Amino acid sequence: MIEDIVKKIVWLGHDAFRIDADKIIYIDPFEIAAGPPADLLFITHDHYDHCSTEDIAKIQGEKSIIFTEKNSAEKLSGDVRIMKPGEVLTVDSIKIETVPSYNTDKEFHPKENGWLGFIIEIQGVRIYHAGDADFIPEMKDLSVDIALLPVSGTYVMTAVQAAEAALAINPKLAIPMHYGAIVGSEQDALDFKQALEGKVDVLILPKG
Repeated sequence: MIEDIVKKIVWLGHDAFRIDADKIIYIDPFEIAAGPPADLLFITHDHYDHCSTEDIAKIQGEKSIIFTEKNSAEKLSGDVRIMKPGEVLTVDSIKIETVPSYNTDKEFHPKENGWLGFIIEIQGVRIYHAGDADFIPEMKDLSVDIALLPVSGTYVMTAVQAAEAALAINPKLAIPMHYGAIVGSEQDALDFKQALEGKVDVLILPKG
């Protein structure tokens, strides 16, 4: 089942993903081409490279539902649903959980902002998108199958720190993100994969 879901995950660059499941799902679209309209759209926080109104407009349809936190919601229109860390809800067959996402040793993403990571459960497979986070204590308590983790450093955890996070989370598969756009390069993704060799399976997705 995980293999089937992995085939549906498209990395759009930076922290942006599209999941072509029963619902068309987007997470943090940024500098994307037009695509199929979103059924569900997840925005982790209001920085311009995550809550990009220009990019959201490219894939927001009349029936799109946006899940986000209060700061981003102020910039958005349509069916926008505000969530806080620790909430759980289900939309049709998709289960959604919110978890904290913040920095521990830098000031770009304060915990008190209530910004989000998401766990999206599709056909029993739990996909975790960490948002812009460091290796935070809450990650040790997660139970997920696929972990999308930032690896570039500067605003988020480094590849080495992300590998430590992956070991703590222990997903069946880890996918690196947050590189190749504003900060970070493919080398960060390769370093992440190398650090987890023989410990956690890592898939570096081509940009779709």
